[in-house]
Amino acid sequence: KNKQHHIFNSSRKAITTLAFSPDGKYVVTGESGHMPAVRVWEVSECIQVCELQEHKYGIACVAFSPNGKYIVSVGYQHDMVVNVWNWKKNVVVASNKVSSKVTAVSFSDDSSYFVTAGNRHVKFWYLDHAKTCKVNATVPLLGRSGLLGELRNNFFSDVACGRGRQAASTFCITSSGLLCAGACTYLSVCPQTAQATCLCVTDDFIFCGCSDGTVRAFSPANLHFLCTLPRPHCLGVDVASMVEAR
Repeated sequence: KNKQHHIFNSSRKAITTLAFSPDGKYVVTGESGHMPAVRVWEVSECIQVCELQEHKYGIACVAFSPNGKYIVSVGYQHDMVVNVWNWKKNVVVASNKVSSKVTAVSFSDDSSYFVTAGNRHVKFWYLDHAKTCKVNATVPLLGRSGLLGELRNNFFSDVACGRGRQAASTFCITSSGLLCAGACTYLSVCPQTAQATCLCVTDDFIFCGCSDGTVRAFSPANLHFLCTLPRPHCLGVDVASMVEAR
C-alpha cells in the first residue's frame, strides 16, 4: 500500500495503450513497432500472464469487457485490424478490418458490443455470443457506423458507453471540445484555447478532460453542466508546505 510498483516489458517495445480489468486485478497493454503483442499483466505480482499476437504494425487502443471475458484491441491505421480476444484461452474469437485512424474504444455495460472512435469515425461492433462460444474458428466481427450528421467531419478524441440508467447511451468527445450524445445532442465543454482529450463516464457523472488541465463534470441524463474540478498543482510544488495544520 502507498508504494510504487513497476511493470517491465521484456520485449523493450514502447507501450502505447493500457486498460485495467473491471476487478482491478489485471492490466492489458498494447505496443508499438512490428509484430506487437497485447499483453496481460497481474497487477499484484507485476508479472505477465498472457501474450496475444495477431497485429502487425502497432496497437492504438485496448479494453477489457465489463464481464472480464474479452479483450478488444485496435491496431494503428497501417495495421487496420480490430480483434476480440478470449484472453484466457489465447484465441481471437472475432475480427475485422477498420480503415480509419482509431484513438479510443469502449465496451457497453452488458459486454454485448463496443464502440470505436477516431478521425471522422464512430463505429459500433457487435459480439454474437452464440457464435463466439460455439465456433472454434474466428468469426467476422459485425460493425455499424454511427450516424454523425453535421459532426461527421470531426476528430473524435474519446468515447465512453453509458453506465447504469444510461447504459443504452454512447458519449463521444471531439478534439474541438464538443461532448456528444448522438448526432443531434452536443455542447461545447472546453475553453476555446484548449482541445478535449479524454472522457470518463460513471452512473452519475461524465468527466471531460481538456489539454489545458481543465476537468469538467456533466450529467449523463441531460448533459447539464455540474462543476469544474480544481486544477492539479504544478510539477515540483510541495503541496504539504502550502497546507497549514489546524
